[in-house]
Amino acid sequence: MKSFFQSLLLFLPQILSYFLVLLWCSSITIITFHHKTCCAFGVSSNNNLPNNESVPAVIVFGDSIVDPGNNNYIATLIKCDFLPYGRDFAAGNSPTGRFSNGLVPSDIIAAKFGVKKLLPPYLDPNLKLEDLITGVSFASGGAGYDPLTAQLVSVIPLSDQLEMFKEYIEKIKRGVGDERSGRIVSKSIYIVCVGSDDIANTYAQYPIRQAHYDIPSYTDLMADQASTFLQELYGLGARRIGVFGLTVIGCVPSQRTLDGGIERACSDSANQGALLFNSKLSSQMDLLNKKFPDARLVYLDCYTPFLDMLQNPTKYGFEVTKKGCCGTGNIEVTLLCNPYSIDTCSDASNYIFWDSYHPTEKAYKILSSLVLDNKIKDFF
Repeated sequence: MKSFFQSLLLFLPQILSYFLVLLWCSSITIITFHHKTCCAFGVSSNNNLPNNESVPAVIVFGDSIVDPGNNNYIATLIKCDFLPYGRDFAAGNSPTGRFSNGLVPSDIIAAKFGVKKLLPPYLDPNLKLEDLITGVSFASGGAGYDPLTAQLVSVIPLSDQLEMFKEYIEKIKRGVGDERSGRIVSKSIYIVCVGSDDIANTYAQYPIRQAHYDIPSYTDLMADQASTFLQELYGLGARRIGVFGLTVIGCVPSQRTLDGGIERACSDSANQGALLFNSKLSSQMDLLNKKFPDARLVYLDCYTPFLDMLQNPTKYGFEVTKKGCCGTGNIEVTLLCNPYSIDTCSDASNYIFWDSYHPTEKAYKILSSLVLDNKIKDFF
């Protein structure tokens, strides 16, 4: 506790400056537990894939929503490898670097495809070959489609995540040979979840982007970057690719606090930006499906179902929608959500949000099912 507190004091000026002008993250994610702890998680797997298909691995790119701990291993303030993060992970009180109280969507999706219950971070130095061949996450909390987004907070940009994937391919080639590694690469499920930081942080809070772009042209930039990334991923052998659109980023607690006025209403500008980007992303993916007929690029809409969760919380078993569980729930995230945060709720299952930006494990499970269950067949 003492070392944590000293670190917090050391970085406090940067933290306060950072959070007064932004709150970062994306639409909607390590561990040393590996397979022996899978029984601790109540996540059901999907063993009935279409046409008796099998999925050798799940491989993920993106930001904090799907970062299971890569940021633990880099020099950045965007970290959460301390309590109360991970409070409900496994047997409890196990902060792993996941931006939630428990599991994150990368874990949940891997289970849905029947691969494994926990998707580890690629940068975990303890990973073994058997961990690699069933999939990893390259995601880094704070990344975006706009290269500037990751640069501003010193995290791993999508371009570097792609370089790590190339390194991953070479590792599994050395481990299992060209033929099997080729099957793993071509038959795996790829998930991309990123982009909210671009609008909520880089565009909204930094004049450098507003000086050169309006929202239509900035979302064009994002969509172009997304298309380039997906084509590069295809070029490396990926064929089954699911891409999450942006969620209702204007209604997360931090955006309500920063841009919602005294009543903490949703930020209409952020939501409109998300919808505009989503339409462009979906169109780009339609074009890529025509360009690459042997690929299955699946657009995953999380805006509509998450909006329904926020507007009809009791339908999904929630009570609190406008603040997170951690601290006051209005502004705390990453280092501001820490062991010293007062008023942290005792039962996160009543809350849609864990901190001021990231959902709880319960919300992630519900949202993942709403988004993905009816789309699984489209990957095959």
